[in-house]
Amino acid sequence: MDASIEGDGEVTAVGDQVAEAPRPAVPATAPARDAAAARARLWRTVSVRLARAQRTVQRTVQSHLSSSLTRRIVVLNLGGLVALLAGFLYLNQFREGLIDARVQSLQTQGEIIAAAVAASATVDTDAISIDPEKLLKLAPGESASDADGSPLEFSLNPERVGPLLRRLVSPTRLRARIYDRDGFLLLDSRSVSGRSNILRFELPPASGPPTTFDASSFLERSLEFVQRLSHRPELPLYEDIGMGNGKAYPEVGSALGGHIHSVVRANARGETIISVAVPVQRYRSVRGALLLSTMGGDIDAVIVTERWGIIRIFLVSAGVMLLISLFFTNTITEPMRRLAEAAERVRRGVKSRQEIPDFSDRPDEIGHLSGALRDMTKALYNRIDAIEHFAADVAHELKNPLTSLRSAVETLPIAKTEESRDRLLAVIKHDVGRLDRLISDISDASRLDAELARADMDVVDLSAALSTVVDLARAVERGDGVTIQLTVRSSPYDATRSRWRVLGNDSRLGQVFNNLIDNGRSFSKPGGVVRVLLWPERAKGPGGQQVEGFEIIVDDDGPGIPDGAFERIFERFYTDRPEQGFGQNSGLGLSISRQIIEAHGGRVRALNRTRAHPQGTDVPLPGDAVLGARFVVWLPSAR
Repeated sequence: MDASIEGDGEVTAVGDQVAEAPRPAVPATAPARDAAAARARLWRTVSVRLARAQRTVQRTVQSHLSSSLTRRIVVLNLGGLVALLAGFLYLNQFREGLIDARVQSLQTQGEIIAAAVAASATVDTDAISIDPEKLLKLAPGESASDADGSPLEFSLNPERVGPLLRRLVSPTRLRARIYDRDGFLLLDSRSVSGRSNILRFELPPASGPPTTFDASSFLERSLEFVQRLSHRPELPLYEDIGMGNGKAYPEVGSALGGHIHSVVRANARGETIISVAVPVQRYRSVRGALLLSTMGGDIDAVIVTERWGIIRIFLVSAGVMLLISLFFTNTITEPMRRLAEAAERVRRGVKSRQEIPDFSDRPDEIGHLSGALRDMTKALYNRIDAIEHFAADVAHELKNPLTSLRSAVETLPIAKTEESRDRLLAVIKHDVGRLDRLISDISDASRLDAELARADMDVVDLSAALSTVVDLARAVERGDGVTIQLTVRSSPYDATRSRWRVLGNDSRLGQVFNNLIDNGRSFSKPGGVVRVLLWPERAKGPGGQQVEGFEIIVDDDGPGIPDGAFERIFERFYTDRPEQGFGQNSGLGLSISRQIIEAHGGRVRALNRTRAHPQGTDVPLPGDAVLGARFVVWLPSAR
């Protein structure tokens, strides 16, 4: 058929005289378009959600599998289970017990069958005459009569043995063979079928490749291969001799000698075959032998069944173990990962304060680690704040004398009188001395933490240390007439000096005691007394428990501490000495003292002794006369 295209776009078939124009498309209605758009939106929404869920699951799996701790826990948990599975699959004892039980069963069945054969199928005359030609000519149901011919001698009557053997053996899935006294095969239950004694033989399996993949058969073949590697080499190979002489089997030879004998073998496929030979006797005369043997794979089928049950239990146990391992690792690796990420953020975060996740409510090592990291981070931030404040305070304290020094130096050239120049030189000298004290104290304070961290803590005898400091303070004559008294008060149960021992740095503790004594001496009136007392005292530790320790109390008879300044006096560069000239003290002595005491695990506080509270208080009553200041230092005893 020829076709041509006309001007209006129609296609005309020339030759068959058939012309057909294309049908115009039917426009879709508005509801159909809306429904299609709604389905498209729904599909896009579902696709997006599925993609998100897939990414979430993928990230979760990757985060778990990327953790070496997770892999170790899973491998260790499943490793024991796999080892247990391997031991169960080996089933050596179970297999041996099953074989022994099977041998005993075959011997019992063999004795029963042999007794039945001997009672009903033996030939008393020890010879029967059978004409093979006549046997072929007999009609069904017709019996052969004794006639002249070549006699065939049998110790057992095959015509009686066949039906009897079939009835006794067919329900048992056993193979029974009857051999006469000379070892010739009379009957084989595998070759006898039905009432007509039809001989049947098993065909070999098809050699063609399998058309489908069977997972169970694959696993069975794998198990058979493992069996051949692990069990079968120790068993002799079973070979079917067919119509050969039965004496080739040692158990048949032993049975023809009047003994029951059993042998366990393995065929070429690795399947276990048990053979038991029982003599057929009548009046203690051996007429033949009965050989009972299991079919190939009977024993192995029981073992395979048991193994499949064990494998199913293993798969369920492995799944449960895997879920438990993942849950267990999730309770470990996830908090550890979050803590590690938070620590990394703290390391990188220079503009903002990073928070460590709080797992302190967990009563395990992760909870302890979280609490320790939070405390460490808090201490780090506090240290950063302290450094910032310290730098600001240092800059401020150094700027004041430098400003004064600069003004004096600039004014000195234009001073008109000698008195003015001397006054300016005194100011310069005072400011230089003040700078020297500030720089020395700042240097001491800045390296204090590092020295305390590097220094080894030794056992320090507080009574000896205080005695040395007091003796040195007494040796320094300041012309103020202030005396220093030291009292060491032991408890009734603690009279020996060996009890005044703490762990610490003796030079730094001596610095604290010297600062407190000098501070009390500087506020005392001429001829006053600074009293130092050492005695044992218990205090509450970090956990609220009572801790053995010692208190060192330094009292003076000065004006006391101003209200509201009981804590401020321990701040850096704080000083309140109206009676002394400006710039005579750096204000770092008490701050350094508190820093040293806290580094030794102790604490120091300031009180005022008043008439209402002669033992000291930091909340004095209005109008209560102040007797002097008291500084109390507590240090834990050495254990």
